[in-house]
This record gives sequence, C-alpha cells and structure tokens, in this order.
Amino acid sequence: MTDGSGGLLVVDKPAGWTSHDVVARARRLCGTRRVGHAGTLDPMATGVLVLGVDRGTKLLTFLVGCDKSYAATIRLGMSTLTDDAEGEATEALGVDDVPALEAALPAAVAALTGDIEQVPSAVSAIKVKGVRSYTRVRQGDTVELPPRPVTVSRFEVLGVRPGTETVEVGPPIDVVDVDVEVDVSSGTYVRALARDLGAALGVGGHLTALRRTRVGRFGLDQALSLDALTATAEAQGPSGIRLLPIAEAARAQLPVHEVSAADALRLSHGQRIPSGPGWCEAVAAIDPEGRLVAVLDETRTTARAKVVFVSSGAPV
Repeated sequence: MTDGSGGLLVVDKPAGWTSHDVVARARRLCGTRRVGHAGTLDPMATGVLVLGVDRGTKLLTFLVGCDKSYAATIRLGMSTLTDDAEGEATEALGVDDVPALEAALPAAVAALTGDIEQVPSAVSAIKVKGVRSYTRVRQGDTVELPPRPVTVSRFEVLGVRPGTETVEVGPPIDVVDVDVEVDVSSGTYVRALARDLGAALGVGGHLTALRRTRVGRFGLDQALSLDALTATAEAQGPSGIRLLPIAEAARAQLPVHEVSAADALRLSHGQRIPSGPGWCEAVAAIDPEGRLVAVLDETRTTARAKVVFVSSGAPV
C-alpha cells in the first residue's frame, strides 16, 4: 500500500481457507483492520476473492451484486447433504448407463440455463427466522428455502469422465464427473446447479470442485496468491502490497461520469449535480485529477452521491 488511501486486492483463495481467514491474513499483511470482501467463497472453493482495503471497502457494496464465472466439476450418481463433496452422502444411485446419461445431458443443462427459479442449497448462509440455514441443517432441522430468480447466462460442458465412488456399504458405484464452466448472476449457487442437474437426470449430483474465475471485471489474471502476498509483505512490509487504486477499480467496474473540478467540489459538500445521459444506479464520478470523487445515483435528472470518497476536494 503506497499512500494509505486503500484500494482493491484480488486474491486467489486457496482450498481449505474460509473467506474470513483470507480477510484476517490480509489485515495482517496490509497493516490495517479495514479489510472486507465482496462475496464469500466456500472453504472447498478456490479462486477470485475481491478484497477492499481501507477506503476500498467503500467500493465493495457495488461489487457484491456483480455476475460471476466459475469452473466446476459435478459428480453425477450421488447426492450429499451439502450438495458438495464436504457433506455426507444422502443417496448413492450410481450411473448404470453412461451413454444414455451423456445423450440426456445437453437437454438437462439447457433447462438450467437462462432465467431460472433456483432453490438455494439448504447448507447456505441464508437466514431463516434469524438463524443461518446451514446452522439449522447442522442442528438436524429440515430446512426448505423458497426458490428465487437467478440467471445462468452460460452453462458449458467441457468434458465427461466416467469413474467410481466409494460408498460406506457395498461395492463402489459408477459415477460420471462433468467438467463445466458457468457464468451466473449474483446469488446463484453452483452447488444447487449440481444438485438440480443430478435430479433432472434421475441419478443425483453434487459438486466436487469449484474455482471462481471472475467477479465482475476482476479475473484470475489479476489475482495474487496468499503465498506471493506473504512473501512480498515479509520482504517489503505492508507498503509492498500493491493495491488496485480505487479510481482504477471504479473505472473497471462502473460507468464513468467525468466531472469538473467545480462539480467535484459540490459533490464533496454533499450537493447534487446534473446527471449524465446513462440514467444508471451506480456511476463513478471521476474528477480532472483522475480521483474517484463519489459513486453516484443517476436515475434522476440530478445525481446524488451514494458514497463520497473526497471531502472538500481532498481525499478522506
């Protein structure tokens, strides 16, 4: 971190780490308590985790709702309590006819593509009467979550690999691993896609691998491993951690309204300015010096600041 103003840090989360674990490590490496994330990843999952550091935390609310991309492996032939490999098996039907399953796969995938109603995984962070759904499930409660609209804009099958799965009682069963890539709206559970694909094919399914490859416009090509970040911090201290500046991050993700110095000053004082032509809910106001002044709501003729990043023309 070069000037203490903060920014975004895109991390390639390793398997076995919770998102909170990564935030805690980033706080130590960056030398600040002001670190948050723009959407969790399960411990089993790897890949893009976008962190906000210092003033960059103010941008996170505008990233949480971004669409996301994943690479995943779905195992057909077995269902689990958590809809992924970390849960105990609830049904092990196996796959008796692999060619028939492969023939039925494209139609089943197509039915789960586009605008769909998805029942979230019961083992999720959704609250039911004030208690996380996963907590209720682990307490032995039966949880039925209502379906909600999500968008699966791409659901592509990359490969199909027959295999076997060991079960507690009896011989191993035949299963099929399906490697996929998906682009989904915020709030979509890839575990639920695995569950529903298995249900549609009549054999059950669960997720065995998940890697998030993109959050909005931030991808793996920008992500740094925790090992690399740790090595940098140990060699150079917190100042060695290079953050994506907030103005650059905002330009990457949001529509931009280039504002005059006078309008920047008005925004810093909490005043409104004329909206741009886009009529968007979240617009980055960038001043002539290239600074992010505010994120604006421009859904009306005059724009109001949702979040202000400067005060009286100077960084806060």
